[in-house]
Amino acid sequence: MSEGILSEYIRAHREELVTVSTDLLAVDTSNPPGDTREIVSEIEQFLDPLPVDVEQFAVDPAKPNLIVRIPGESDRTLLYNGHLDTVPFDAEAWTHDPLGERVDERVYGRGATDMKGAMASMLFTIQAFAATDTEPSVDLLFAFVSDEEVGGDAGLPALLENGELKADACVIGEPTCEERRHSVTVADRGSIWLTLEASGEGAHGSRPVLGVNAIDRLYDAVETLRDRFGSSRLEIDPDVEPIIEESVEYYGPSMGEDVARELFQYPSINLGVIEGGDTINSVPQSARAEIDVRLAAGVRTPHVLAGIRDCVADCEGITIADVSWSIGTAEAPDSPLVEAVASTAATVTGERIFRRSATGGGDAKTLRNAGIPTVEFALGTDTVHAPNEYVPVDVLVDNAVVYAQLPAAWQSQITQ
Repeated sequence: MSEGILSEYIRAHREELVTVSTDLLAVDTSNPPGDTREIVSEIEQFLDPLPVDVEQFAVDPAKPNLIVRIPGESDRTLLYNGHLDTVPFDAEAWTHDPLGERVDERVYGRGATDMKGAMASMLFTIQAFAATDTEPSVDLLFAFVSDEEVGGDAGLPALLENGELKADACVIGEPTCEERRHSVTVADRGSIWLTLEASGEGAHGSRPVLGVNAIDRLYDAVETLRDRFGSSRLEIDPDVEPIIEESVEYYGPSMGEDVARELFQYPSINLGVIEGGDTINSVPQSARAEIDVRLAAGVRTPHVLAGIRDCVADCEGITIADVSWSIGTAEAPDSPLVEAVASTAATVTGERIFRRSATGGGDAKTLRNAGIPTVEFALGTDTVHAPNEYVPVDVLVDNAVVYAQLPAAWQSQITQ
């Protein structure tokens, strides 16, 4: 079978795959500033000898996106998505080179697991199809995008807005696995980002009873939100309940089952920013806070937001200065895409693949809202965004094998 030929090629050329990954890591794409011109050029050079269609698309010249197309046997299109940018790094906190270093069977560097390693595996999948002269079961579309780490508009949103990504399903190479615990992410959480402003009355710090402390008002309002909403169990769509249960089982060993269950069955409310006051000896007249509320997929975010507005209205001196929100999205755990990714990954790893929700949300939500069924999958490590981030060489290989076998597996699921 062609899947076996592809896998044999990838495993036989593992050292070339390592080189691809270290070449990508050698280019600093920290965001900010998120300049991806050099790494796009590096990828174009890699793809140049291959019989594939490569197109660059940019709305910001410093943040180009790269699109690769491979025609297949059917008129369906499977999209592979990966982001070129990484979070910044402090080189002094690293004992290995943050711009790529192989040590025995590990590859270190910023982005090794999030997600230049997965991108290298995707690129090697392209090479495997070309080198073995294998026609994929479906059309393949690869989108290597900029600006993901800061949620910017120059990457995936720009491609979608311009109609560049017409696909029937998508797999994003975000790391979804840790050592011995593997998963495919089939859902994300909704969000409400609030900016609250508080007003008070100034006074000297030695006579606070003559003023009204805006910071105290603000903190009291946050505590009111926590008491009123943080303890109220969410109304979750029955179709999402199986995902929640499997998510609790997945996260339980790392955070405790009770904590994991609470994370999805109740809103999480995080006070991320609080500002106010001028000097220690003055009662602050104004204060500002930014609050991050997260809700499981299947929860009606507008309904929760309406309740938050009513709550804030009951808090004297508090107003909502700004708000943005999103609704959590989910794929059916037994959909053809989820089945294809989970079964293929289970065969390659020999381990169970959990079908769980992410704790946050990103490009998967954007793609689902654009009508493209999407999951996240990449074997990796729990060193995302950490010093000495790394990926084992075997993981690079297994990711490439999964990505190479996925088109046939997805096509088979659809036609069953």
